[in-house]
Amino acid sequence: MVHLNDDFKLHADQWQRAGITVPSFDVDAMRETTASHPYWLHFGAGNLFRAVHAPIAQALIEAGERESGVLAAETFDPDIIDKAYRPFADRCLQVVLKADGSVESTVIASVAGSFGVRAHDEQWQALERVFTHPELQFVTVTITEKGYAVEGADGAPLPWIAPEVENGPDSAVSAMGAMTALLFARFNAGGTPIAMVSTDNFSQNGDRFAAAIRRFAELWRERGFVGQDFVDWLADPTKVSFPLSMIDRITPNPAASVAAMLQERGFEDTQLIRGERGTNIAPFANAEETWYLVVEDAFPNGRPALEKAGVYVADRDTVNLADEMKVTTCLNPLHTAVATFGMLLGYESMSQAIADPSLKALAERLGYDEGLPVVADPGIFSPREFLRQVVEVRIPNPNIPDTPARISTDTSQKIPVRYGETIKKYLADSERDVADLVAIPLAIAGWLRLLIGADGQGTRDDGTPVTISPDPRLGELQRDLAGLSVGGRHSQAQVAEAIAPILADASLFGADLTETALADAITDYLVRFAAGTGTVHTVVNEALGL
Repeated sequence: MVHLNDDFKLHADQWQRAGITVPSFDVDAMRETTASHPYWLHFGAGNLFRAVHAPIAQALIEAGERESGVLAAETFDPDIIDKAYRPFADRCLQVVLKADGSVESTVIASVAGSFGVRAHDEQWQALERVFTHPELQFVTVTITEKGYAVEGADGAPLPWIAPEVENGPDSAVSAMGAMTALLFARFNAGGTPIAMVSTDNFSQNGDRFAAAIRRFAELWRERGFVGQDFVDWLADPTKVSFPLSMIDRITPNPAASVAAMLQERGFEDTQLIRGERGTNIAPFANAEETWYLVVEDAFPNGRPALEKAGVYVADRDTVNLADEMKVTTCLNPLHTAVATFGMLLGYESMSQAIADPSLKALAERLGYDEGLPVVADPGIFSPREFLRQVVEVRIPNPNIPDTPARISTDTSQKIPVRYGETIKKYLADSERDVADLVAIPLAIAGWLRLLIGADGQGTRDDGTPVTISPDPRLGELQRDLAGLSVGGRHSQAQVAEAIAPILADASLFGADLTETALADAITDYLVRFAAGTGTVHTVVNEALGL
């Protein structure tokens, strides 16, 4: 049995017997070099970082492009640094689960140090030394979209942000507060330029990142903690840039099935770890084979040849088009639709869900027939081929332990982009008729059918109860649907009245759907879905002409 801390050369035969590839570089030398020559720092030390960013850093070392590695910091759940990073010398095992059933395992040892941000303690001081180092070229971030929030709808700082606003940079430990404080330290240390690169999975991520950091600084300026010169420095893209990016790799939480497989092959470090704030992590990260990272080429302090590690580096327009292609057409809408019906039909995995001929046909109609005609080609890869991989290889991959429940989390926050953007394009195009859309209204009606219930509970197509995935608007949506029940035999008018406030909400769909033909289609599908149990396949098949 081998452990992550085992020497790669002394135990070479054991690593080989376990089928695990190990780094060819001197890890200790890399860590020493990074300590004096840091160039890359990452915030958000979860599974996506271990599946994309850390392997990129390792590829750069292996290619001779860099002798330093990447450094990782965690603000949301710093407990994972103590439990999943430092006990294993910051290493992890990357487990690539291929669609053909094969597995590729590689020790990722490019993380040269890790920091758990809880307070302005010794770890913070070490992190600040990294951040103020003039050779630090860029910071990448994976903290999820929620991590960028600074103020609520009322314009007041959020409750966990307010103390940091009132007490200044020395108190900041949230993601946005900590990074703003570290940027202030860099400004005071000479203001060497830096790129702040959001690689979170939402559109216009760099712009959202810039707005949050600049707003935090402005709040501190208003209270006298920082000067206008710092605010101006942050606003100058030649000093601090916020490139756009598109990232894509299905990286589910570490799975017990993968842990068991690794143990059988002779790898010992397979414990599943849960952080204090619920982060699921392990000494290994399981992910699919396919991955994309497209980054805007805006690095005022230079950058390595990221292209040598498989990253697409492009202009701003190209990044925007690549992101739009993915999130509005070729992946995210399909994921949401298949996950919704997977929840209704009781499928335990996404691969099982898309193996259902009806759901695969729905995904194909949604992507090929309704999305592709209105999406622009980014020019760096083919949208049709990207879509084919999603439908034929990526979602059907039986080795990926991904679930409809995980994909269904926060659906109300995703629909505005995943369906709303295509709807808006149809409404704006005089040569297209929104009434021709079938898969999108089916998906919306299926989502509303899933939500019929109370207190976060719904009913599957077979009549059994199901816990609906967390969603910040779940309670509000279920109250709107409170007059409906599965098997209630509601009239068209009753359903239309119940869902009218939801369909009229432009924050959900990008437009008031009650003013479009989509309202009647969604109402009709929902009436039929909710008529009783065992309706899902019948309604979907009839709508798609199967």
